[in-house]
Amino acid sequence: MTGSDGSPHWAPGDHILWRYRGNGTGAVHICRPVTVVRDTADLLAVWMAPGTECVRPVLADGSPVHEEPLATRYTAPRTTGRARWSGTGVLKLARPGEPWSVWLFWERGWRFRSWYVNLEEPRTRWSGGVDSEDHFLDISVYPDRTWVWRDEDEFAQAQRSGLMGPEQAARVRAAGELAVERVRAWGTPFRDGWEHWRPDPAWRVPELPADWDRTSAHTAP
Repeated sequence: MTGSDGSPHWAPGDHILWRYRGNGTGAVHICRPVTVVRDTADLLAVWMAPGTECVRPVLADGSPVHEEPLATRYTAPRTTGRARWSGTGVLKLARPGEPWSVWLFWERGWRFRSWYVNLEEPRTRWSGGVDSEDHFLDISVYPDRTWVWRDEDEFAQAQRSGLMGPEQAARVRAAGELAVERVRAWGTPFRDGWEHWRPDPAWRVPELPADWDRTSAHTAP
C-alpha cells in the first residue's frame, strides 16, 4: 500500500477506495472513491468530494433501499447501483483498530453541521483502499456537544433478520457506548478542529474504477 510519494502510507492527494462488504456475504456493496488527506500510524483521513460517483445497494428493481418497509428491508432482493454523491462532501476520519469512523458534514457555504459516528468493523487495508462492514447503529454529534443515537430501528431489524447475532450485537452496542464516552469527554477527533479543515482546491474528483469490487488481499488493519 505504498503511497505515491514512496512512503509506506498513502500520500495526501492519493485516490483510494473506501468500501463496505455486505453483512454475512463478504461481497462489496458500497464503494466510495476518496482522496487521502492524511495517512499516519494514528489516523487515516479521507475526503469524499461532492459529485463523486459511488456504488450503493439498491433494491432489485433499482429503487432506494430505504423505500422498502423496515420488516423486509434486509431480506428483499438487492443489487448494486451507481449514483453521484449529492450535496456537500464528507470528511472521514478513522483510527486503526477502532470499531467506528467519524464523518464530518457541512451545509453549503462550509457551515459545519455535525459529526457522525459510523459504527463498523475495524477497517482492513489493502493496496487500493480500505474495507469494512457496517454495523447499522450510529451516533450524531453536534457542535454544542449534544448527541443522539441513530438507526436503532435498523440495528434491531438487522438482528431480527439474522444479519447479526446476539454476541456481535452486544459488541456493537458496547462499541457505541465507548464512542459516547469519547464524546462526553470531548476527546479525539471532536476536539481536534477538523471542522475548520478545507480540501485542496487543486484536487480532482476521483473516478470510480471498473473493477471497484475486486477482491483484496486481506491484511492487518
